[in-house]
Amino acid sequence: MEPFQLANKNIAITGASSGFGHHFSGVLARAGARVVLGARRMDKIEARVAELRAAGAEALGVSLDVRNQDSIDDFLEAAEQAFGPVDVVINNAGVQAGAKTYMMIDEADWDFVMETNLKSAWLMAKTYTERVIKNAQTGGNIINISSITDTRTIKGQFPYAVSKGALTRMTQVLALEAAKYGIRVNALAPGYILTDVSRLLLESEGAPEFVNGIPMRRVGEFSDLDGPLLLLASDASSYMTGSVLVVDGGHICASL
Repeated sequence: MEPFQLANKNIAITGASSGFGHHFSGVLARAGARVVLGARRMDKIEARVAELRAAGAEALGVSLDVRNQDSIDDFLEAAEQAFGPVDVVINNAGVQAGAKTYMMIDEADWDFVMETNLKSAWLMAKTYTERVIKNAQTGGNIINISSITDTRTIKGQFPYAVSKGALTRMTQVLALEAAKYGIRVNALAPGYILTDVSRLLLESEGAPEFVNGIPMRRVGEFSDLDGPLLLLASDASSYMTGSVLVVDGGHICASL
């Protein structure tokens, strides 16, 4: 079997209504995976599922609020009912509180970002592990979508950068503890790519100067993540766990 092949893999993706999750669903489906898309905006999820099915993929859309345990339970149950035990979970759901410093946010901003970006990844990982054990699966795979803001940040990214720093550390601790269940846990850490989260910065007046600080002198494209994603989702990474795969055009190097 080709190492990057995803045929017969069942992959569940959170935050799949737009941005990375929307794109990832197509990349994984084209590689042969059966994909389950979860998000709150069901109109967008259903539209994406229709696109994937029209292209010949097996896809399912499920309403999902990653901050709610019952919703997570229902999401994974629906995925199993449709395609069988889930092989890979991608914790992609993420939000930003806007371009705010720690003095500008309020408690509601903090809770919203932390519950969506961080707590949800733990809840999903725990619930998924319980199902892997219950189903007597030989193993599993969790991919957390972190960010280079876990180590390299600028003013106005609080508490987003805090949540991503914690998510990267969570990835490493989960990898240590989940190995006994045969579950691998890795993270994909994109650099600056134009999404709803990064739009405010990358479309600002200061964007050209900011981009010049990236060694490759450009922001990333969604397609730059395709290869790294397929690596982590497939058996090509069978001896990888606790790894944080950075895709940032050398941006972190420029800050050393």
